Formats: sequence, structure tokens, C-alpha cells
Amino acid sequence: MRICPSYLSFILYNPIRKALTNREKVLDEAGITESSIVLEVGAGNGFLTEALARRARKVYAVELQAGMIRKLRKRMGKCGDTVVIIMADIAQYAPAEGFADAALLYFSFHEVSDQEEAAARIGKAVRKGGILSIYEPTLEVDTAALQRSLGVFERAGFQRVAERAGRFVRFAQMIKR
Repeated sequence: MRICPSYLSFILYNPIRKALTNREKVLDEAGITESSIVLEVGAGNGFLTEALARRARKVYAVELQAGMIRKLRKRMGKCGDTVVIIMADIAQYAPAEGFADAALLYFSFHEVSDQEEAAARIGKAVRKGGILSIYEPTLEVDTAALQRSLGVFERAGFQRVAERAGRFVRFAQMIKR
């Protein structure tokens, strides 16, 4: 497992990435609305959390690294109580049952060490009929790896509804059964 260290967080949040990533389109595709309660796994330094905070009713941002948490807290300071920052390994996080309308994993699931347990925890957090959206970088996650991840989520109670692969991003969306 290779996790992007916090000292390289400038790679995750920079003007070029902001220009090349239509974050609003990502939120639209992920089904995030003004009434959504979102579980964001692997929030990093807030690249997507920032957009989520502007759109969703509530965001639970789970991040593993203390260095990223510090940067995330600084960036989210202006969001008031819209964003709840949780320092935890998603595979060890104990979420409330069915609290989230959506879970968003943006360039993060391939870095999770215990994917089976993480998927079970995410499955517990997402309500029946809720949406799981997974975005992974094509350079690090090939088709077979994404298919294995989707299998893990199927075992955790999700059903596939959409998949696509672009030049830079692999995407899948699932619904909680």
C-alpha cells in the first residue's frame, strides 16, 4: 500500500489540478445534492471536501494521516459545522448505521490496506438505496484492480450501476441494497 504522504499534499491540491478537474461535475455524477449527508473516504487535504462543503448538507471527511488532517482543518475552518473531520483508518472507523446518503472515494480506495473491512464499514454507513461513487487514477489502478474493489463492495451489500474508464480516471457507481 502506497499512501501519498502529507508533505506531498501540494500534488493533491494545486491550481493545475483544480483547472483540470471539474469538481462540480464529479459531485453531479456522484449524486450529491444540497440535502446529501456524505461520507468522504480519504479526504486528504480537502481537494474534494471543499466542493462537497459548498454543496452537501453535511460531510463526514475521514482521513488517516495527521499531516493531512492539519491541512484539512485549516482549509475547512470556514465551513463551520458542515464538515466533520474524522482522523481514522476507514477499516477501523465505527460509523453509525445508515447515516450517509452517499459515500465518495476519490483517488483513495487503492490506498486502503484492509479493503474488505473498509468496504464493510462503508456499507454499514450508507443507507439502503444510498450511492457509492469510486474514482481511481488509471495510472495506479488498472481494470482488474478496480474489478476486485467492486467485488469487495458487492460482498458488502452494494450493486453495480455504472462504470467507465477515461484517460486519467476509472469510475464506478454502486447502490446499497
